[in-house]
Amino acid sequence: MRKITNNFRGYKTFSYFCTPKIENRTLNRYRFTFRIACWAMASLLLAGCGENAAEQAARQRREQQIADSLALKVAVTPTLDCLPLYLADEEGWFEREEVSVLLRPFTAQMDEDTALLRHHVEGMTTDRERISWIKEQGMAVRQVAATSLKWQLITNKTARIKQLKQLDDKMLAMTRRSFTDMLARKVVDSAGLLAERVFRIQVNDVLVRLGMLENGIMDALLLPEPQATQARLAGHPVLLDTDSMGLTPGIIVFSEEAMADSMRQRQVEQFLQVYYAACDTIARRGLAPYRDLIVRCCRVRPETVDSIPLPTFPPQPSEP
Repeated sequence: MRKITNNFRGYKTFSYFCTPKIENRTLNRYRFTFRIACWAMASLLLAGCGENAAEQAARQRREQQIADSLALKVAVTPTLDCLPLYLADEEGWFEREEVSVLLRPFTAQMDEDTALLRHHVEGMTTDRERISWIKEQGMAVRQVAATSLKWQLITNKTARIKQLKQLDDKMLAMTRRSFTDMLARKVVDSAGLLAERVFRIQVNDVLVRLGMLENGIMDALLLPEPQATQARLAGHPVLLDTDSMGLTPGIIVFSEEAMADSMRQRQVEQFLQVYYAACDTIARRGLAPYRDLIVRCCRVRPETVDSIPLPTFPPQPSEP
């Protein structure tokens, strides 16, 4: 009996300590298998969702590309003459007139030219002098409107230039083949200076040009609004401006290729209606209501907006 008891006890001892371990290993194996199955199912679900999301994103990109191709694309710069277009875009006035317009911002007129020549845009805001160069590149364009663009010759206050003749042996920032280039030549001629004694430095980006003035790098330069106002507030004097010279350089042009398309022509007509309506709104309300818009789109300091003179917008031409 003792032997049986011992054997029984031994069995009990064995069963107490060993059997649960066998059961635990089996349970753990089941748990591991279950986890693998869950992980596999989750991976398949995620992969499926990823493919659907990718397909959806690709479809949305295709739809956006189609919408962009159908929209009228216009190149603009961070200058006050483009404010009516920024306002119309901000307020949804183009959509209200059922015309799709995409504004493509650039900080240099030369970049606008490139976008037009490469057919990335159908039209742009520019100045009259650049049109000749565009035509030389083989693209015919049509002027559809005038803008309030004006240029001011501003000198660095540290250079102490009070008269045009003091530009002798000084650096003048401008852009070649533009209205600023033409003005620089006029300044040199009117002051009786030798052309080689006034160093005309090509700085295409209007914001870079302003920065060079503010950092004392440039002696003189030509700036539009609102950058010119920011320069004046910093104490940099103005020697001349296109308004006092009776010059109106700003225009909006579209390629003749775009104007030859009946759909584009209708878009341009609707675009112009909205543009002139925006001009009338700004002329009536002033610039104060659009302070934040000017700061954001023209990249000037908020205090600058309070001192910008209200531009004179061109009247809408009467229909024949």
